[in-house]
Amino acid sequence: MTARLRVCLPDQKLLDAIEPSDDVEFVVWDLAGPAPADGFDLLVPPYMGRPDALTALDGVPVRLVQSQSIGYDGVADVLPSGCVFANAAGVHETSTAELALGMMIASQRGIPEFVRNQESGTWGYGQRPSLADRKVLLLGYGGVGKAIEARLLPFETHVTRMASRERVDDRGRILGIDTLYEQLPLHEIVVVSVPLSEQTRGLVDARFLAAMPDGALLVNVARGPVADTNALLRGTSSGRLRAALDVTDPEPLPADHPLWTVPGVLITPHVGGTSSAMFPRMVRLIQKQISLLLAGDEPVNVVLSKESVGEVG
Repeated sequence: MTARLRVCLPDQKLLDAIEPSDDVEFVVWDLAGPAPADGFDLLVPPYMGRPDALTALDGVPVRLVQSQSIGYDGVADVLPSGCVFANAAGVHETSTAELALGMMIASQRGIPEFVRNQESGTWGYGQRPSLADRKVLLLGYGGVGKAIEARLLPFETHVTRMASRERVDDRGRILGIDTLYEQLPLHEIVVVSVPLSEQTRGLVDARFLAAMPDGALLVNVARGPVADTNALLRGTSSGRLRAALDVTDPEPLPADHPLWTVPGVLITPHVGGTSSAMFPRMVRLIQKQISLLLAGDEPVNVVLSKESVGEVG
């Protein structure tokens, strides 16, 4: 007979969306206050919560922590012993790619300026650069990078793919990051979707920005600390470069921060994955993990484990 699972969800909305099962006991807990049970087979923390919220699991046995985010920077430092941690790969790619494409189109076609002109009734006619025919460098070729590529190609762009190491797939060559400074001057749009790590923290620095051609657009849908904010401010304030940022450092960006008012900079408040597409995909992932655990199979998307508290896949 299949053992009964105890599954902890962070809110009633997720609980209402998950199919009930005689083999599963559901509990609602948002990691605030004492744990409502002495252990869990599967626990889903609140979305966009700070990693240190996981310290609430100290002394509470948990087989699998299923995050609602793709990134897991900072989790290894606080994940209690005995936990296995899975990220939400497959949940946010659609929404994030959609926003990245929208930000590129908005920046290229001058939509933020048109919105400002509408407030004053200004007919600001003039030619703008297209997205079509642009050379786009995708820096980071995981799930988000692939999803962005799939949406860029129908817009008649020329896409170069770059990952941590060189490899070949059915579409051809994926460049390694060792060629970054050869490629940056050749591309009019650079889209950053790398995970935050010690290797990528501050990757977009003064040298990086100086290598981009005049008028180029930087799109950051990764994490704020991937970019050096001061270098980014200098590069865009001069008017030489433009930026479309869904993430910033610090975050939230203070209301009086000068980056808000730089012409050519478009900022959205870290909403890449936050669309109506997220919730049903998150529900499907939780249900899949429940099915795998019930069957005695390994869960998907595992990125951290008790033994190494390091990257698995």
